[in-house]
Amino acid sequence: MPDRMSAEDVGGALIRRGDRDYDGARVDAVWNGRKPDRFPDAIVRPASEEDVVEALAYARSHGLRVAVRSGGHNWSGSSLRDGGLLIDLSRLAGCRVDPATATATVGPAATGQDLVAALAPHGLAFPVGHCPSVAVGGFLLSGGLGWNSRAWGPSCADVHGIRAVTADGRTVTCSETENGDLFRAARGAGPGFFAVVTAFLLGLHPRPASIMTTRATFPLSETGSVTSWAVRAARESPPCVETALVLRASGEPTATVPAGPRITVAATAFCPTREEALAALAPVHACSFAADAVSRHQPEPTSFTTLHTGAGALWPSEHRYAADTLWSSEHYPSLLTRTADTLTRAPSGRSLVLAPVQPVSEEPSLLRNMVFSPLGESYLVCYAIWDDPAADEANTRWLRETMTTADPSGCGGHYIAETDQEAASTRAQRSYTPADWDALREVKARWDPENLFHSYLAP
Repeated sequence: MPDRMSAEDVGGALIRRGDRDYDGARVDAVWNGRKPDRFPDAIVRPASEEDVVEALAYARSHGLRVAVRSGGHNWSGSSLRDGGLLIDLSRLAGCRVDPATATATVGPAATGQDLVAALAPHGLAFPVGHCPSVAVGGFLLSGGLGWNSRAWGPSCADVHGIRAVTADGRTVTCSETENGDLFRAARGAGPGFFAVVTAFLLGLHPRPASIMTTRATFPLSETGSVTSWAVRAARESPPCVETALVLRASGEPTATVPAGPRITVAATAFCPTREEALAALAPVHACSFAADAVSRHQPEPTSFTTLHTGAGALWPSEHRYAADTLWSSEHYPSLLTRTADTLTRAPSGRSLVLAPVQPVSEEPSLLRNMVFSPLGESYLVCYAIWDDPAADEANTRWLRETMTTADPSGCGGHYIAETDQEAASTRAQRSYTPADWDALREVKARWDPENLFHSYLAP
């Protein structure tokens, strides 16, 4: 049975391997329906920052390496490791908003939908993750490609400070002026971060009064021409427009077109007024070959809550997933045309490729003092999505073959939040510029010299 240990042992509910509730706690630590066969020696669920301090003391005294989970979607289940102690922060989900300063203090397990609900009454917003159940902890530590990031920048740009418990048990605050090296690492290091963040101080934005969206869907065979047009239109659009191409292995049938592979172009504008939103969407909506579309939707009002509902429907928790990312120097039309060919051979009709056009602002002022950075001209995420455990190998193999097709030289970059860390030992390193990778290693050596914290997952 999990029990409340004494102060000299560990704060929070400690569950050891072999305890009755261990299997449930291990499974619950991975959102993905596909659970890795990795088994920590113990799992602890702190209820406070003080519990985190005690948990780290317990790990040091028992010679256990530490992994940390906030409660999000990491597709590889990076926080679940063999041996050691898993610190599950899912109980630290507080959210306190200060409208006067347009800031919020949030716990690592607060989700995007939690934050949207807390900010709405104050007319404030934040570039939360696209899926509603993504917790802010891992999302912000990885950089954060959230809603309206093309205008607002990576979500970590709005992290003004953190509270963290370090490997030696100290509780520290970090900002641009205090413990700046650890603060910079916290803006992009992702699952390789070497401290336990217990709270984030976030800077907030005025909530866009008008959010509008439009989309058009075409046969996947038209990927080349659709992508060429969509990328031009996206780059003609103001930064407040988020445009993404979604390539699906199987699309719903219409009255005139049977089910089949599809490519959808979706654009969402975040503006002060309806008129500005319509004008911002005009380059994407004014498609010269709209008559070839399988379906087309006029611009319509939406909200962060509705956007979250749609994204949540794409990635329900009960499915099995594998995912990988690519930053590429290649232009979208050739990259996606080649990738589309492999999508038609996907073992599962649910699998898809998502390609946001300029998914994050390239404004230097929004990319300063962080280890996250865009690493290519084009960006895509490939998701293998299936149900049957017997199909795990086929779908994982398809994902890796698809990524090899997309990046045959193996020289592309990756986004640490969603990359397939078990695909190759270079995945983590290639998620950073060489200078940032070296800096991360140096900062880890200063703050975690005995390697208490697990580093990046590897094959």
